[in-house]
Amino acid sequence: MKTPKGLEPLIEDGVISQVIRALKSGKEASVYVVECGPGVLRCAKVYKDMGQRSFQQRAQYQEGRKVRGSRQARAMRRSTNYGRKEQETAWKNTEVDALYQLAGVGVRVPSPYGFFNGVLVMELVTGVDGGSAPNLGEVELSADQARDYHRFLINQIVRMLCAGLIHGDLSEYNVLVAADGPVIIDLPQVVSASANNNAQAMLARDVNNVTATLGRFAPELLTTRYAEEMWALFEQGLLLPDTVLSGEFISSEVAADVDATLLAIEDARDEALRRQRGREAAEMS
Repeated sequence: MKTPKGLEPLIEDGVISQVIRALKSGKEASVYVVECGPGVLRCAKVYKDMGQRSFQQRAQYQEGRKVRGSRQARAMRRSTNYGRKEQETAWKNTEVDALYQLAGVGVRVPSPYGFFNGVLVMELVTGVDGGSAPNLGEVELSADQARDYHRFLINQIVRMLCAGLIHGDLSEYNVLVAADGPVIIDLPQVVSASANNNAQAMLARDVNNVTATLGRFAPELLTTRYAEEMWALFEQGLLLPDTVLSGEFISSEVAADVDATLLAIEDARDEALRRQRGREAAEMS
């Protein structure tokens, strides 16, 4: 096929030898099957430049992310031309960084091979037939397979959370079914678990999306509460990559006693003032 413009620099630099075919195209990127040396097939993700509307939609995901410097941060807040360019670069780099980080802690994501001229080159995930792997929404599963996939994906979400990350957009479309099981893809919107105010809600959405998809084949999964269970353990510092979850969670039914809390705060403030006055009186005597 004709080489897409975004891949021409990689051909010239010898990173890839030829473009085999288009794999998929979405709102934010196009993915191609490419050859990197004789018989070595990989995929190349070419990001599309996005408009101001997309930057606004991305804001909830970008909250809490680190920025290279104060100049970049100011420009991004003011949404100047330079700031939008920096946002675009940061959005792409986030996926690359996340892939390397998650692969390093045992999360099944496509193996990254490098980021060249704004193009991410990574593993081509293949299915049982040797062709491109289908997404989770395209396969029929037995109840046992659905339970196995659900158990595996819950563990992957736990591992991500232990690494401080939440996918943020996990669904049947962002999970490929490879010959060796599910693979999580598409991570430019990955969220900081500790620095984003929407983290808990996004975690719950990720878990619920996966559960709803696999619950079509194993309906008992639909009554589980893994998101609440893992978040509670995470907040207490008790969640580990190999933590075995039960899927059960009992919400606290004890309402917060606001009046008692306010009285305790008032008592603590009065006690602090008494101690301060005592110290001042001692110093004057």
